[in-house]
Amino acid sequence: MTAELTILFEGYVGPRVAGTVSLVRDGDRVIVHDPGMVPGPSSILDPLQAADIHPEEVTDLVISHHHPDHTRWMGLFPIAVLHDYWASYDGDVWDSRPAEGVQLTPSVTLLETPGHTREDITTLVETDAGTVALTHLWWTASSESDPRGTDLDALHQHRARVLERAVRIVPGHGPAFDVTDETPR
Repeated sequence: MTAELTILFEGYVGPRVAGTVSLVRDGDRVIVHDPGMVPGPSSILDPLQAADIHPEEVTDLVISHHHPDHTRWMGLFPIAVLHDYWASYDGDVWDSRPAEGVQLTPSVTLLETPGHTREDITTLVETDAGTVALTHLWWTASSESDPRGTDLDALHQHRARVLERAVRIVPGHGPAFDVTDETPR
């Protein structure tokens, strides 16, 4: 059994900035990844409704890191458990744990992948088409490096680690792309 992945909003960078927002369904878990800056809440809620999901049905939120372009609209999902690099948060319960290897579902695993920030994580999603990485290790398909990275050596080390497993990348600010020999390492 594998998870179903849907891109709710495709992010971009330029004069305006928006983060890519994704939906993962695996069994009874409904996960929204990086509900950050988009033109407005309807940019997330309308495609979610088209997928026949109501905000209160979202069980989990995963944020790749704590920048507002990836966290801005977390409040749309008031009962979801939030997952980041060092804990999960459920109501008033803060459960400290490192993200490395946390398996949210049989098909969804978190990896610690610092580089853009010290707190970055990548979400690996096993789909029928192979493993997809939801990550900020790449801004876009052509991102050779990271103009705002805090540790570029770590970023490139974690890119290599993700590329050992993923066949597709959903970057922080652009369309998803397949991993090829030309994928920036």
